[in-house]
Amino acid sequence: MDKLPLDLPNFEPGWVWLVGGGPGDAGLLTLYGLHALRSADVLVYDALVGEDVLKMAREDCVLEYAGKRGGKPSSKQADISQRLIQLAKEGKRVLRLKGGDPFVFGRGGEEALALVEANVPFRVVPGISSGIGGLAYAGIPVTHRDCNSAVTFLTGHNASGIVPDNINWEGLAQGSPVIVIYMAIKHLGDIAQKLMTHGRSADEPVGIVSRASTPSQEVLETSLGCCVDDVAKSGIEPPALVVIGEVVRLRSGLDWMGAMNGRVLTSDPLNLSKNVDKVANA
Repeated sequence: MDKLPLDLPNFEPGWVWLVGGGPGDAGLLTLYGLHALRSADVLVYDALVGEDVLKMAREDCVLEYAGKRGGKPSSKQADISQRLIQLAKEGKRVLRLKGGDPFVFGRGGEEALALVEANVPFRVVPGISSGIGGLAYAGIPVTHRDCNSAVTFLTGHNASGIVPDNINWEGLAQGSPVIVIYMAIKHLGDIAQKLMTHGRSADEPVGIVSRASTPSQEVLETSLGCCVDDVAKSGIEPPALVVIGEVVRLRSGLDWMGAMNGRVLTSDPLNLSKNVDKVANA
């Protein structure tokens, strides 16, 4: 962290920093995030924080696990917030480290509001959301000029663990060319059926990215009509992202990680040159 062309903010005792740890690859951590890891007295971290990120913490920093994983024993949100308040009131430099970005399906807003109520000062350090960075590691861009100028991000389940009932599925299906869904594996069949009921094609490309940006990353390319069966056959497991739309087809040209392992990429994954030829010959 020496000779940086910026002044790093002081991490004061009694403060809580809500920091995004990125999708998993430690190299995607921000400079402010690294500074927080090297300054914190206590690190309260989520299940999705990469192990290599945790290794960057100060040697005498106390690590406390506060992960929340579907279907497994998890810390209650209210208890996590109270723990952050308690530690800050003890004069500790408290780092609340979350996978991805703390304000993107990370409950960072809930924790920050609890700190406000308790008069605990805090700072937010954004991180690279897995819905963007994780997909980029899979060679799937969330936007591409030849495919879409809009993208929708949503969660596959609400606070009760079921498919959100406050989503306008008809409007989503007909209005968003690309849909990125966090935590969707458990309810993928229900979600796919809702989208197809409201007009999405069963042949529409679907990409499923498990453990994005980590050495254990897996990518499944399938279609909306076959995704449930293909997930079951593949054995791919959460944590996983689901992306629906034509951008998934771009992976045959943008899978840069696959290319490092010998995959031959195509420069025209959308077959646009053929369409141009058809128009020219019409």
